[in-house]
Amino acid sequence: MPKKPAPPPLTLETAVTFLKGCGPQVAQRLAQLGIETVADLLLHLPSRYEDRRHCTTFSAWADGAEGVFRARVLHSEVRFAPRRSLRVLVEDDSGTALLRLFHFHPNQQTLLAPGRWVQGFGTGRITREGLTFVHPTFEVADSADAFVLEPHLTPVYPTTQGLAQPRLRSLVERALAVAAEDAAFQQPVPGIDGPETLAALNQLHRPTADDAIVALARFEHPAQRRLIDEELLAHQLSLRWLRRTLQQRPAPAIGALAEAQTALSAGLPFALTGAQQRVLTEIGHDLEQRRPMLRLVQGDVGAGKTLVAAVAMLAAVRAGFQAALMAPTELLAEQHARSFQTWFAPLGIEVTLLTGRLRKKERDAALAQLQAGHSGVLVGTHALFQDEVRLARLGLLVIDEQHRFGVQQRLALRDKGPEGLTPHQLIMSATPIPRTLAQTVHADLDISVIDELPPGRTPVRTVAMSNSRRSEVFARIGEVCAQGRQAYWVCTLVEVSDQLEAQAAEETAAQLREALPQLQVGLVHGRMRGEDKEAQMRAFKEGRTQLLVATTVIEVGVDVPNASIMIIENAERLGLSQLHQLRGRVGRGSVESQCVLLYQPPLSEMARARLGVMRQSNDGFVIARTDLELRGPGELLGRRQTGLVGLKIADPVRDAARVARLQPLADELLASAPTVARRLIRRWVGDFDRYGQV
Repeated sequence: MPKKPAPPPLTLETAVTFLKGCGPQVAQRLAQLGIETVADLLLHLPSRYEDRRHCTTFSAWADGAEGVFRARVLHSEVRFAPRRSLRVLVEDDSGTALLRLFHFHPNQQTLLAPGRWVQGFGTGRITREGLTFVHPTFEVADSADAFVLEPHLTPVYPTTQGLAQPRLRSLVERALAVAAEDAAFQQPVPGIDGPETLAALNQLHRPTADDAIVALARFEHPAQRRLIDEELLAHQLSLRWLRRTLQQRPAPAIGALAEAQTALSAGLPFALTGAQQRVLTEIGHDLEQRRPMLRLVQGDVGAGKTLVAAVAMLAAVRAGFQAALMAPTELLAEQHARSFQTWFAPLGIEVTLLTGRLRKKERDAALAQLQAGHSGVLVGTHALFQDEVRLARLGLLVIDEQHRFGVQQRLALRDKGPEGLTPHQLIMSATPIPRTLAQTVHADLDISVIDELPPGRTPVRTVAMSNSRRSEVFARIGEVCAQGRQAYWVCTLVEVSDQLEAQAAEETAAQLREALPQLQVGLVHGRMRGEDKEAQMRAFKEGRTQLLVATTVIEVGVDVPNASIMIIENAERLGLSQLHQLRGRVGRGSVESQCVLLYQPPLSEMARARLGVMRQSNDGFVIARTDLELRGPGELLGRRQTGLVGLKIADPVRDAARVARLQPLADELLASAPTVARRLIRRWVGDFDRYGQV
């Protein structure tokens, strides 16, 4: 019988299944946490700590405090009222306490026999029955001398169902033993102060008695600061590596942007703002280079980002290349296509729209036109990612609402153009974030900001009202529309479901038609056919419909200057940035506009804070900054963005100020110590090589 092959030597790159105590089921649960290798285990850091180093007597216990107790069992019994539970009365030198177990095995009652000793950890509450612990963790012995206390703070890790803390702790201990044999973890990282990586990890997985829980909770511990710097440096390195590698590829030189700006402006009834012109100058400089432009344009709702993109696209087409814009939704893609057709048709430029709704015959014809180079401008959705989409002369790629797409998706579009040339990339975002944060999250991009709204935009007055005042809101809509203006009513639901949202919108539209029979009420939701949505939105834009009921698809797409009031139902369920995006649909004319945030009481503290900010500010940068503080970067920036490097300990909001000194260090390491740079990228990013081959 052949011998079973010996397991490979354990390294940080080894799969966790080779660690003792990690069978297939445990490995599957670890994978749910993003843990696949020994290194992943090392970097799975505690979310908090428990202090199990000292015993607290029952008489000294504060209500709601957490701690360790050691006591002798006096009595145990099972009671069935009001709920079945195992009740264990225990005693130490200072008094008694009650342990209550609602979920227990019969042998636990046998184990907790009178006279035995128990050492437990839990939260003690002062109740009518005295000091009570519900489901403490505990161990049982025949004498008090059999117990030992923990020598260090006990880590509590993020986990998933079926993966207990003791198992996680034992696996992390084994991972630390593997790391102790890894020479790379002993090597210093040039330019970063504090304990070395392995020493810092040891301190965080096994904090000693001298470590303060308060410092750890505030992320002020030297070991935390050391690893935060290392992770942020790895983030900068990975994105800068992508940028440097991408910009080594040739790109088309596109000039004459000023002439394109003049040509497009001639057909507009308004002038570009100073901020738009400044950003176009920055874009024009990039397009003239023979390396790919990588530029992010941030601007508030209505700041005119699309027009800036249109000028750049016109310059590309006039230089003999094609330009493509990718939007996250079909509705937004359709809106962009309509705008471009209006602007480009007088200049003799054809615009092609490519979405998933096209019939095969229409799609095949559009693809043939693009491949032959006959269509100068392409607008589409995720459909652009598909392999058969090829543009003969793609020179410029514009990505709208970039936070909906990940870096990897964006890079996947780099080969859509002609062989040997990489298209320039212009990325737009209506979710403005502070520059320090943008430099952290978008380290691979140059950043431009349109920080000026077009003249004539009147600030929107925002009020929050309880749903109990719904009839007052109906009456207000009637008054506004009687004055010749128009209104939106936006329906939202907790559960993201086209079907449920469609039902909610249909029911609301029926209520409004009954309450306001004098008005023409339109309806738009995600389950409608494209042509039906188009007809409803066109009717609203042309003024044939006074009131448009819609789901959050209306967040983008419709520009109706005559609309002066928006009602957002269940506003407490939405994030600040989405509320601000929706509000941006009104206030586009010269008449003062209103946004009514209807909420269902009672409000949570976070919901109350969000609605308060909406009432106080129309500034998208202020709102985005507050949204970051309330919800964190994962929700606002998109999980694909923040998930790029795992963000195991660093926080792009909390730690943004640390980035400035790490950026020159990243450039220095890439230039003089690429081996160190790769090691850090591999350690913190892990899957970097999957999309780093640019």
